[in-house]
Amino acid sequence: MTSKSLCYCGHSQSYADCCGRYIDAGAYPRDPESLMRSRYSAYACKNLSYLKKTWHPDTCPELTQAQLEQTEWLELNVISSKNGLKKGFVEFEAYYKEGNGKACLKEHSMFVKVKGRWLYYSAQ
Repeated sequence: MTSKSLCYCGHSQSYADCCGRYIDAGAYPRDPESLMRSRYSAYACKNLSYLKKTWHPDTCPELTQAQLEQTEWLELNVISSKNGLKKGFVEFEAYYKEGNGKACLKEHSMFVKVKGRWLYYSAQ
């Protein structure tokens, strides 16, 4: 993907102006939905370091680059987003392809704010 291509997360902005500013340029997402969208984009572009950096250390699994390479992410649909001061929730559907099959991941994710930064905590 070039920096002028539309972002993986489905927004009608370029990757560089949308999730690329978090993944590649070091900015911090200001709310749980922005973090969730950037994490989806990180999965789509296979950026393991960003995923680990944005996952709460208490719940982060052992994730490898080989695992990321097995999945092609196709589309993201955000259903709802709710922000609190220290917790936030995002419900979404993410369509993907593994091998010859296509599937949909439906998740209600919880995010927590730690030291002023949002982190993915768990699926509810």
